[in-house]
Amino acid sequence: MAFKSDRKDRKPLKLKTGSFDRNAAMARMGVMAGASFAGHTLGNMFRSKEDRERRNREFYVKQAEFLADELGQLKGSVMKVGQMLSVYGQYFMPPEAIEVLRSLQDDSPPVAWEDLEPVVVERLGKKRLAELEIDPEPMAAASLGQVHRATRKSDGLELCVKIQYPRLADAIDSDIRTLTQIVRLARLVPKGMELNAIMEEVREMIYREVDYDRELRMTREFSTRLEGDERYVVPQVFPEYSTETVLVTSYEAAHHVQSEAVQALDQARRNEIGRSALDLFFREFFVWGIVQTDPHFGNYKIRLREDGPDQMVLLDFGATREFAPRFLGSYYDVVTGAFEKDAKRLIDGAIGINLLRRDSPQHVFDAFAKVGMLMIEPFADDAPDELTTPDGAYRWGESDLPFRVSRAVSDAAISRWFRIPPREIVFLHRRMGGVFVLLAVLDAEVDAHGMLASYLYRDDGSPSANGMDRPAE
Repeated sequence: MAFKSDRKDRKPLKLKTGSFDRNAAMARMGVMAGASFAGHTLGNMFRSKEDRERRNREFYVKQAEFLADELGQLKGSVMKVGQMLSVYGQYFMPPEAIEVLRSLQDDSPPVAWEDLEPVVVERLGKKRLAELEIDPEPMAAASLGQVHRATRKSDGLELCVKIQYPRLADAIDSDIRTLTQIVRLARLVPKGMELNAIMEEVREMIYREVDYDRELRMTREFSTRLEGDERYVVPQVFPEYSTETVLVTSYEAAHHVQSEAVQALDQARRNEIGRSALDLFFREFFVWGIVQTDPHFGNYKIRLREDGPDQMVLLDFGATREFAPRFLGSYYDVVTGAFEKDAKRLIDGAIGINLLRRDSPQHVFDAFAKVGMLMIEPFADDAPDELTTPDGAYRWGESDLPFRVSRAVSDAAISRWFRIPPREIVFLHRRMGGVFVLLAVLDAEVDAHGMLASYLYRDDGSPSANGMDRPAE
């Protein structure tokens, strides 16, 4: 769950949780989306090809803006589906629509406290709730819930209370069914697209994120695995105040990565934070096979210290995914193949994770290998001179690699043979991209070649066991 913080200037939202309100709102969305498409199609009959293309782009933007506005008002699973469509949709939706839907990631108004307070009383009980003093002004708001700061009266301990919106879980299945039809009516997906399969994967992801018992366990899991590593801070959980839909953790003071305090750090300190971010991602994927897949900056804050290394404060483990060994092994081959410039190994790994079809022509394999080896640029020992420091560190803030990769994919014309990635790839690359963006925002200079090599190979230089020298669980 990606939270948007510090938006106290925003008017609280009156939450539509009743079935009548939600069904009426979504029926209205369907009628308006269908009517809009009908009018657009009729108008296109009398336009030139160039004018039709221009009007199509405008239409996609308007349809996406309409959906984004309506979903933002409804909150809950429908808004989360809109967010996830901006992640999945990059593989099949018009780019104009993706840009609008991405706004749902960062633009979530809070819900009025009077709507939530009775729910918290019911979930925690009056006796437990009386032990806490909760600030009615939310610290952060998202699609599935929001966070309020609190104080434990007995000792003044500062806490965070994460509250799931009422009756949210009950509406997930019907919301997704209805929204699937609305997206089709709005013509935001190509004809023939297996939208049901995509929505089913989104449904599973949403159920995972609304399971606060699981999130509590994952928070403890990360805390245990990172114990003793002073580069990272994981909040303490308080089961006595937590339920299936309320999660209470310790409040951990820290700065946003884009804050003036972090941006003003000297190069060496920013580099170390960047190394910490990369090392954490490598450890999650290559060692644990457990990855927190939500890269929102609100989940990775920075605690500045003068008496030790600056720390990454890790928040919100609702989007944590466990990856199967078979997938990890194939993806290890993709990364190692790119790292070693071994095209055959890279392609075999891509086929193994259903990213490429085995019956693809050779020119598609060649083009895919070229793209894969381009993506590994920050970890290669031959990165462009203009993007490296004299001692070999990659200049993350100066790199336009995402643009070059996108252009290379477009130029390679492999889209007809390139499958929509399985959900493991979608969410893994979502987090990976977030790490890259974080390093770019830090303007970090990090030599990542040796870091990646240390996870791909054992100390004696032999390959790691499919990248998975995991401890027994």
